Amino acid sequence: MSDEIDFSLFIENLANDKRLSRMDAILLYCADNFIDPIDVVPNISKSLKDKIEMEMIEEGKLPKFTTSEVV
Repeated sequence: MSDEIDFSLFIENLANDKRLSRMDAILLYCADNFIDPIDVVPNISKSLKDKIEMEMIEEGKLPKFTTSEVV
């Protein structure tokens, strides 16, 4: 992918087409392309990171924090 916008759009489309969470779409992309997931982190846009965070909170995989709880 040429930049984070292209990568993020590709992941969004993959998630929609395959009915996957965005995180699962990233992991599928990495597996299909023999890429370590840590290597795609710089390609993930802020918007996609926020969406992944919300999905993880909704799935109970991340705790929900309020600003007063963050230290």
